[in-house]
Parts: sequence; structure tokens; C-alpha cells
Amino acid sequence: MVDASSILWTLVGVVALVAVATAVLLLARAPSPWAPALAVLRGTVQLALISLVLSGVIREPVWIAVALVVMFGVATTTAARRLGTLRTRLLPVALAMAAGVVGALGVVFLTGAIAFTPRYVLAVGGIVVGNAMTSATLSGRRFVELVDDRWEEVEGWLALGATPRRATADLVRRAIHAAMVPSTDQTRTTGLVTLPGAFVGAIFGGVSPLEAGRFQIVVLAAIIAAGAIVATALTRMLAPVATRPQSPA
Repeated sequence: MVDASSILWTLVGVVALVAVATAVLLLARAPSPWAPALAVLRGTVQLALISLVLSGVIREPVWIAVALVVMFGVATTTAARRLGTLRTRLLPVALAMAAGVVGALGVVFLTGAIAFTPRYVLAVGGIVVGNAMTSATLSGRRFVELVDDRWEEVEGWLALGATPRRATADLVRRAIHAAMVPSTDQTRTTGLVTLPGAFVGAIFGGVSPLEAGRFQIVVLAAIIAAGAIVATALTRMLAPVATRPQSPA
């Protein structure tokens, strides 16, 4: 059980960290300096609620499926809004993320790399969905920005008779590469620069370091697989551009 004193000092530490981040952004006159603080506040409330909910349903497959569906819905909506309007972006984002998440989790559990149990489905599924959302946002935004910045080049290809997909083929590849950089760097520096949350959490939960490492490397590989599928699928769906897009805000 977590006592009141631990909760109090946790809140003190979080408030102090948020205050530092906000102060730095205000001094730098960065756009939306309060956004990180609001994000932490929202995340705190959401984690508190989901912790209460999951404590009662973590062994119920039906409710775990419901939780994953809700996570997926929120993730696709968030990523789609980062790329433009929900009306135009939700479907391609949802299809790309579904392909990445289902593909990665299918390999993980069908091969037996991680046991197909409710708690592991929830843990690995949540991590993969969250990272798939990031891949969708990074690849989609980068593609739209590249098309906007290099529209004269794209327009030149179109004028020469190239199809819209061919005119943006190089930009698709660049966007995919940009989206894969964070997960690739995270994986290649694991254990040297960072100790991932799943690894640390497993150890704190009483799992041996060797078993925790095995779990973490499977998770990292799943993140990379899902990210590659999502970035490739989404940018290819966005690739046929006939008019200059507006860079996302």
C-alpha cells in the first residue's frame, strides 16, 4: 500500500519539476509555455483514475479488451488532430495504427515471446499503442511539412507527368526515417543511456533482472515493428498529394 506521506512527497516533487519546466519555457518565451504543466496535470488525473479501474479488472479479459479499445481510440484521435482535421485524418491514422499494433502484438504473442495472459496483453498493448501514436504523429507531421517546404519540387514532378504518389516518393522515405529515429535511438542506447520503464518496473515488481531484460527487449522490438508499419502505412496513404497541404499547427 502507498501511504499518505509517499503521496504527499510525490506531489511535491512533481509540482517542483513542472515549475522548473514552466519557468524555463516562460523565460525562453517559447510558445504554449503552460502546455507541459497542463499535460502533467491531465496525466496525473488520468493515471489515478485508470489505476483505480485496473486494480479491479486487470484479470478480466473482456475489460482489458475494453481498456485497450479506449486507449486506441484516444491515441488515434490525438494523432489525427496533430495532422489536421479529424474528418480527413482519422481514418488513415486509425488504419495505419491498427496495422502496426495488431501486427506487432500478433508476432509477440503468437511466437510465445511473451505469455498470452491478460496482464501482459494490457501492459504490452498499452505500450505499443502509445508508441504507435507517436510514430503516426511524427511521420504524418514530417511528411506534410516536407511537402509544404518542397512544394515547388513536387509541383515540378507533377508537371512532368509523374503521379502524385511518385512525386512525393522521396518525401515519404524521409518522413519514415524521421519517425523511426526516436525508437531506434532508444533501443540502441538501452542499458547504456537509459533504463526503460518496463525494465525498471519489472525489477521493482520482484522479477529477476534477466527476466526483466528479456521482457524489455521484446517490448522494444515490438515498438520498432509497430512504428515501422505505422509510419510506412500512414505516409503512403497520405502520399498522393495533388494540392499543397497546410503544415499542421
